[in-house]
Amino acid sequence: MTGRAAMLVNVGTVIVTTLTLVSLVRGFGVNWGNIASHPLNPDIVVRMLKDNKINKVKLFDAHSWTMNTLAGTGMEVMVGIPNNLLESLATDYENAKDWVKENVTAYMGKDGVNIKYVAVGNEPFLSAYNGSFLETTFPALKNIHKALKEAGHTDKMKATIPQNAEVYQSANDKPSEGDFRSDVKKTMLDIVNFFHDNDLPFTVNIYPFLSLYLNEHFPVEFAFFDGKGESIPDNGKNYDNVFDANYDTLVYALKKAGIKDMKIIIGEIGWPTDGHKYATPKLAEKFYAGLMKRLAKEEGTPLRPERLEVYLFGFLDEDMKSIMPGPFERHWGIFRYDGTPKFMLDFTGKGRKIVPVAAKGVKYLDKQWCIVNKDTINLDKVAPDLEYACYHGDCTAMKGDSRCSKLDRIQNISYAFNMYYQIQGQDVRACDFKGTARITKDNATVGSCLFPIQIVSGSDDFRISYVFGRFVVAAGLVLLGLITII
Repeated sequence: MTGRAAMLVNVGTVIVTTLTLVSLVRGFGVNWGNIASHPLNPDIVVRMLKDNKINKVKLFDAHSWTMNTLAGTGMEVMVGIPNNLLESLATDYENAKDWVKENVTAYMGKDGVNIKYVAVGNEPFLSAYNGSFLETTFPALKNIHKALKEAGHTDKMKATIPQNAEVYQSANDKPSEGDFRSDVKKTMLDIVNFFHDNDLPFTVNIYPFLSLYLNEHFPVEFAFFDGKGESIPDNGKNYDNVFDANYDTLVYALKKAGIKDMKIIIGEIGWPTDGHKYATPKLAEKFYAGLMKRLAKEEGTPLRPERLEVYLFGFLDEDMKSIMPGPFERHWGIFRYDGTPKFMLDFTGKGRKIVPVAAKGVKYLDKQWCIVNKDTINLDKVAPDLEYACYHGDCTAMKGDSRCSKLDRIQNISYAFNMYYQIQGQDVRACDFKGTARITKDNATVGSCLFPIQIVSGSDDFRISYVFGRFVVAAGLVLLGLITII
């Protein structure tokens, strides 16, 4: 571990007693994803949750190791069903019964898992999917709900479908014009009416960061909660941040569907720390500080002035996520891959300058790095090896204004080589590149650009055990000069 990482861990350890003395914000939890080459073992993650007094967690599958580790903790859990299972659950009720039996009922009972929600799919109606899940999502939901009811679980938990905020829109960017997207409107109306009839919640993922990323003219301060954004009046309400406006656009869309009081859960909200000029620890700290203060006040939004239920995204960085949406996709974590906190964050919402409690018991691979062999490298011929290392490793921290974007050419290549080498578990064969690389015991970190050492992870079965439903597309890399990641 580098001195910088160790410092953050030590700070996190010092504040443990502070966290125990102050009540955390009510109604918030975290997303725990595992699209990582070396995911932290579940027992370490659960201890992190406990140390930070977080008692709600949202999963993207129902992996047995994770579920067994959560058993007996009392933490509220939202288990997930990956999009690739929707068709089988939609077409055969027996499959839905089997899924509930194996992934819900098996963990119920004394000292079991406190399952609160079952998420059927994840953002299945993204326009990027071109309607791939449009015909199967609702039937899958109905079958899962029926199976939960038949098993006697619906008094304890609810089925839901986490949707991206893309499923609704406004013709003039004002909340009062909110309505469901035309190509999914019929299905969405069927779903929300089913929700209403069965007292099920609407779950939506809202990302103010993406407003900045997708629109270069978007007013920066409107993405945050400090009231510095230009206020937008609408039907007697004023909006000074995009979250409130987005949330209330959904409220209006539901009203137009004849539904006024449906519970809304924020399934994902967060801010990345690398991979884009606005993806920085400083801005992530600013965003989360404002969000937690907002949640602590329990004032809700202009149309819904009530306590919000929110799951922060995400708990940990994931180095194997698709980067097609943007290089920042691998940097949503409040914590790095090894459970080291990346910025100040007070889960009480009181705005104190404290750091979350870091992971304990993390074991690292040997303190060695893969770097360029300056004696043998031919810079005119290294491009294919660099592209290979980045494609199969993770070079997103070199993109744009990220923390590793100021490296010189040799350092860039060394960074790429080392990321590939670490992801491959420090296999000696992964630090060759036709003789242009070598292993060193000297810390290769350059300034604030961390050259990481990978952690010792659990079973291979736990790694990449599900397909994250958010973006099922291949990663893209384009060699341009040195390298540009898209």
